[in-house]
Parts: sequence; C-alpha cells; structure tokens
Amino acid sequence: MAVPALTRPRRMLTVPGVYVPQHDTHLLMRSVGRESLGPGTHVLELGTGSGALAVQAARLGARVTAVDISRRAVLCARVNAALYRSRVTVRRCDLSAFVAGDYDMVVSNPPYVPTPAALPPLRGKARAWDGGTDGRAVVDRVCATAGLVLRPGGTFLMVHSAMCGSDASIAVLARAGLDAEIIDRELVPLGPVLRSRLPWLRGEGLMADGQDKEELVVIRARRS
Repeated sequence: MAVPALTRPRRMLTVPGVYVPQHDTHLLMRSVGRESLGPGTHVLELGTGSGALAVQAARLGARVTAVDISRRAVLCARVNAALYRSRVTVRRCDLSAFVAGDYDMVVSNPPYVPTPAALPPLRGKARAWDGGTDGRAVVDRVCATAGLVLRPGGTFLMVHSAMCGSDASIAVLARAGLDAEIIDRELVPLGPVLRSRLPWLRGEGLMADGQDKEELVVIRARRS
C-alpha cells in the first residue's frame, strides 16, 4: 500500500549535522502510512532529525511528540513542522528522559551504521548515523525506551540496516515485553559513508566481497 501523497512531505529543510531523509526514512514512512493513525493517536518519534516522520504522522491526524538530542535537529524539526502546518511538539532531550509514558505508537530511525569506534560520537555530523562497533549502541536504547513508553496494544516501528542484526533487535524487543517481526525490507545502493568503510566492514564480516547494496529492514513490534 502506498503512502497517500498528502502525507508524504516533499522536502525537508536540513542544516549540516542533521540527517537528510533518505531511503531508510522513506521506507519507514511507508510503514507508518499503513498504520491507522488519527486524532486519538499519540505518537512519539525518538531521534526526529529533520522531523520528516513526525510531520507525516501529524498530517495523518496524530498528536505527535518528537525528541532529539541535537539542538540543530530540534530547530529543523520545528521549522519543518511549521512549514507543513503540522502540530508537532519537539523537545530536546536524551532517551533516558523517557522513563514512562502512554503512547499509542513509537517510531524511530536511529543511528545504526557500524563504525570502528566503540561508542557513537557525542558531536559532529556523524552522530546522526554512527551506532558503535556493531551499530547497536543507540538501537538497543531505542528498543528499551519503546518498551517503557508504549501503552498496552501500542505499536513500535523502527528501521535499521540488516548489518545491525534483525534477530538481535527482535530479541531486545522481546525482553522489553514487545512481540516483534520484520514487516518490510529493501536493498538500496551503498551511500558514501558505507563505501568509505568497505574494507573495515568486510574485515568484520558485515559485508561480503562484491556486495554493493545494503539491506534495510523495518521492524514492527506490539505490546500485548
């Protein structure tokens, strides 16, 4: 099912250091568009970046809260929400600020690119995509947070690279009390970041010799 054209923001304003919507954003938007969102739906986006997903959910009628640790991302998300006349509450905070909640849906496109550095950077543009050695430094925190803030019957949607380990995400979500499955996947061309790391990725066994595409997956989880 295609996302209705009305809900697909055509262009997001970004500044250096804020993630520009790409294949993963659009893949997750497709999944969000398949959900039943309306005025009674309270959505939380973790790591909003440009605000593209938050704006989409708001244009589908949901009440949306979006958070990001980056000041620039918060500014961009607020501006984009205003440009699209979408009612989105944007807050600057870390994931640890959410210890409880009552959201109908949580969505996230977290930093997930594996990097030789053990921990994600604290500043700079790479903070928008670097996820530690296995790509899971932020992914695991997002999964745990979703488990804390979703109401019974609530839904969690997340996109990341298959290099992070889809089964690992499903297992982490299970420990958080959520039943999860892969609902969408897509092969996309390697971007400049992955191309620059090919020797290391192949050395780590994360990409095969001759592999020229990355598999993205969308995971849907539900609290029973």
